[in-house]
Amino acid sequence: MRSTMMDTPLLISRILDHGSTVHGRSEVVTWTGGEPRRASYAEIGATAARLAHALRDDLGVTGDQRVATFMWNNNEHLVAYFAVPSMGAVLHTLNIRLFPDQVAWIANHAQDRVVLVDSTLIPLLAKVLPELRTVQHVVVVGGGDPAPLLAAGDGRIAVHAWDDLLRDKPDRYDWPELDERDAAALCYTSGTTGDPKGVAYSHRSIYLHSLQVCMPESFGLGPTTRELAIVPMFHAMSWGIPYAALISGASLIMPDRFLQGGPIAEMIAAERPTLAGAVPTIWTDLLAHLDAHPTDTSSLREVIVGGSACPPALMHAFAERHHIDVVHAWGMTEMSPLGSVARPPAGATGDAAWPYRYSQGRVPAGVQARIVGPGGEPLPADGAAVGELEVRGPWVTSRYVGDDAPDPDKFHDGWLRTGDVGMLSADGYLTLTDRAKDVIKSGGEWISSVDLENALMAHPAVLEACVVGVPDDRWDERPLATVVLREGSTATAGELKEFLGTKVARWQVPERWSFIEAVPKTSVGKFDKKRVRSRYADGDLTVEQLG
Repeated sequence: MRSTMMDTPLLISRILDHGSTVHGRSEVVTWTGGEPRRASYAEIGATAARLAHALRDDLGVTGDQRVATFMWNNNEHLVAYFAVPSMGAVLHTLNIRLFPDQVAWIANHAQDRVVLVDSTLIPLLAKVLPELRTVQHVVVVGGGDPAPLLAAGDGRIAVHAWDDLLRDKPDRYDWPELDERDAAALCYTSGTTGDPKGVAYSHRSIYLHSLQVCMPESFGLGPTTRELAIVPMFHAMSWGIPYAALISGASLIMPDRFLQGGPIAEMIAAERPTLAGAVPTIWTDLLAHLDAHPTDTSSLREVIVGGSACPPALMHAFAERHHIDVVHAWGMTEMSPLGSVARPPAGATGDAAWPYRYSQGRVPAGVQARIVGPGGEPLPADGAAVGELEVRGPWVTSRYVGDDAPDPDKFHDGWLRTGDVGMLSADGYLTLTDRAKDVIKSGGEWISSVDLENALMAHPAVLEACVVGVPDDRWDERPLATVVLREGSTATAGELKEFLGTKVARWQVPERWSFIEAVPKTSVGKFDKKRVRSRYADGDLTVEQLG
């Protein structure tokens, strides 16, 4: 027996229509450093229609051609998030923090036809424009001199102003009835090893993922939520927050290019967000600012942290000194990206809740997870067996763009190999101990670099700590600790070694120590351990070796 239910496609245009009508009075606020720019969701819907008309009628975008963005988090980027996929084209968010040759490689691989660029990013885009083989049009958002783009395009690429392009366009668009399994948006992995890989999200996957983001066990968005969306819109679709906001009616506060602790504190005081999301480095910077400059953050009930493991010391500092809960989340570009959120189960309160909050969280119904051994054999979900995490689900990719078949190094028997090592409990909580490539293999035993980093960052003098494995004649590998001290604080390698010896097994404590000004970061704010290892190999670090 088949069901009697209607087969209505799950489309981005449905989210847009719902958000711009039912939640038309909700707003997106873009921080400017002065008077913020505001637009209601009704206005976002009307502007999205005008952009779609401009792309189709003036720039000739038809079918599933790719329209790229090279933009900060702001009103216009939100418009593009909805207009491009709703009209049937594919939104491609270019990562503005990648090296120019990586940006060019990605844009060419995606076959981008149009690029929307913030005027403040004109110099960055102009560097790569001569290498872009398929781009025909660039649209500049905001004031700014387009001359560098015109020169770089050399007459081959037309340059347009956003306001001129959208002027006098209709504020209604007859959105097409698309196949929900067609590509809606495209993101590329950061490519820390090998070329970046493309992940094409479908309308269906984005719709289902957005519903999960709204769930109480995830981010819990609703009409009374004011979300400070710091996580970049060019990284894993800003964790799905823009689409979830229009589904739920949550208002958005966009930081644009103002991503330091000071401006973020000003945003919180002025715009009164109730929820925020960003990587740990953002929250570390904000914490330092709040400690030095008391600010009214009373509206902010919790912040979501993802992208890399959050040090427990950071969670406790926000809770104890600023009454803000830090909620751990985990995911990947390949997963849209939501994989798990660390909300404790019913009945776990006080001290009993912290072990759950330290974990990567519990997987939702839309994600299946398993731990596998070295031979790919499934291991028990008992909270003790350690192996590589594999996942699958309706918002998990099954292959990369351009691949005829799944890459066996990343896909195994219909599951995505995450490259993360850890444990899975019977009630679905993930505890990840490291990335497979970052586990330190010392004398036949594994040392978690993340555990050492978290323990070190609990020391009051330590701002950041990055631990990597380096070659050792006796033990194959041993940990190297690179440490950034807090401003005005002092600590010696010997003191930190002694401190660490009270937190982890003595045999895991590093003999090699280096004090650095800043930990190198990837384009999405993670510790760039590849660069740290390279600096050590090249002799660029001053290393103290203790017995």
